[in-house]
Amino acid sequence: MARPTRWETDTKDGHSEWYIDRFRRMAAEGADLVGEARLMDAMLPRAARVLDAGCGTGRVGAELHARGHTVVGVDADPALIEAARADHPGPDWQVCDLAEIDLERIGQSEPFDAAVLAGNVMVFVAPGTETEVLERAGRCVRADGFVVTGFHVNRELSLGDFDEHVAQAGLRIEHRFATWDLKAWHDDADFAVTVLRHAPAQR
Repeated sequence: MARPTRWETDTKDGHSEWYIDRFRRMAAEGADLVGEARLMDAMLPRAARVLDAGCGTGRVGAELHARGHTVVGVDADPALIEAARADHPGPDWQVCDLAEIDLERIGQSEPFDAAVLAGNVMVFVAPGTETEVLERAGRCVRADGFVVTGFHVNRELSLGDFDEHVAQAGLRIEHRFATWDLKAWHDDADFAVTVLRHAPAQR
């Protein structure tokens, strides 16, 4: 059975509803909510298959779907998945803990071209599951595919610990940026966008 995520244990009652209302309000006000999707779209081939891991209310996956990609979005919070289904028909939205995800569990017969973990997903997974989450995301992606994560580094997960989890998960860091619009990484940055690939097989 999946351990409780930090999304469940470190937030107040009603947080999911507040989060849903917040992003609906921002969308209605015309806020730019799809920067992560623009980056993914630039990296992907046309009509790619994308796993939106920790999809929340679906803003990233919905934009990728609108750009012609096939999207499966998963999140451990049923309320967020319900909102994604209501607001963004098209992608396949599913309830699933990222520490338990695999292709069979989400009804997929072939791997994805890429996975994206946006919106501080890595900060909110259950403590102690960070390596497992990254490893399982990597398993869902084809051998020459990629995984992109983005999170604030001044929260529960330090960048040094994250990099250790990456290596333990059999992945390698290909690129790192300070923002989703590719501002250069620097040691004082409070946000890290990291592109991961499968580590070379050991001989």
